Amino acid sequence: MSILGSGGLSDARTAKVIQLYASPGSANATGDRDRVRRRHPSQQPGKPPVRQQGSPSSAGHPNTDGFGRPPAEITPISDEVALSDEALGIDHREPKSPPLFSLGGIRGAVADSLTATAGFIRERMAGEYEVDDFGFDPHFTESVWLPAIRQVYEKWFRVEVTGIENLPVEGGALLVANHAGTIPIDAIMTSVAVRDNHPTGRHLRLLAADMAFDTPVIGEVARRIGATLACNHDADRLLRAGELTAVWPEGYKGIGKPYKDRYKLQRFGRGGFVTTALRNAAPIIPVSIVGSEEIYPMLADLKPLAKVLGLPYFPVTPLFPWLGPLGVIPLPSKWHIHFGRPIETGGYDESSADDPMVVFDLTDHVREEIQQTLFRMLSRRGGIYFG
Repeated sequence: MSILGSGGLSDARTAKVIQLYASPGSANATGDRDRVRRRHPSQQPGKPPVRQQGSPSSAGHPNTDGFGRPPAEITPISDEVALSDEALGIDHREPKSPPLFSLGGIRGAVADSLTATAGFIRERMAGEYEVDDFGFDPHFTESVWLPAIRQVYEKWFRVEVTGIENLPVEGGALLVANHAGTIPIDAIMTSVAVRDNHPTGRHLRLLAADMAFDTPVIGEVARRIGATLACNHDADRLLRAGELTAVWPEGYKGIGKPYKDRYKLQRFGRGGFVTTALRNAAPIIPVSIVGSEEIYPMLADLKPLAKVLGLPYFPVTPLFPWLGPLGVIPLPSKWHIHFGRPIETGGYDESSADDPMVVFDLTDHVREEIQQTLFRMLSRRGGIYFG
């Protein structure tokens, strides 16, 4: 099924957009970025290069073209184009379990959840568990949350994961991802992807919006599974503690955008995540998520109703609000989460975090990496719901 156009026909305009984003930056753009780097003391000769990944001199695109192999040919999004292991140069990790909507899938999901919950209650009564200063409860996460969410991850969205080797085995790192889907399910799926695919099974600590913690029940669950406020103070503490920390800098602009703007990144705020990474010398890992845009295709936003309810937007989708509660069930799109090569920040000096030009340049670089990777993933994508 094609993302744009109909009848499987190629869209020439889409092809030009993909070609634009997937190609190295123009000479002027590159020159502007070089001038910004030369301006700052940390970028003078003798300092280690900062943008080792994705520079114009590197062969291909470091996130998707085999990590240094010649660039792949860019093709329009169509039914005939599928994502191949050779194209990305890395192994796919695709679940092979039965779909959630099959009889076997439903039985397995219920049995796994009941078994995990029973074990959780027994161990909880013994009192042998710990909760950190943020409210993160690993015992609850492992015994109740992950077994339930894993069914959706594996059997409903059938998530594929690539680039997991780009995550550090230990120490802090800041993961920066595109945001979409009307409801921030992409954050939950990314946390499962890290936990289930990282060689040491690391937990991902999520930086979430205030509204998540102001909502009854949801706020308590968010704290228990490792989420905290998306603010510099909490992000600093997590990175100093050596945690894998994730942020979605598009915020409500990303998850609340209309379907016609799918996979077009919105503005990345004022670059607060870059400032945090620089202060902690933490690598920034671009994360590209395909599949989240199609779970709730947002056709319209009822702004007056959203204002009355105190919401950032009120979505109208093909199923909601027409089908009532049934319209809240996400469509079973096929997901692919790719973890890109780290963008190192260790080459900057301490004053870089307070230099707006350096912060802007790095923010733009991260956003460009994710956008390029998204279009390359889309150009190799199969069916949206049956791929």
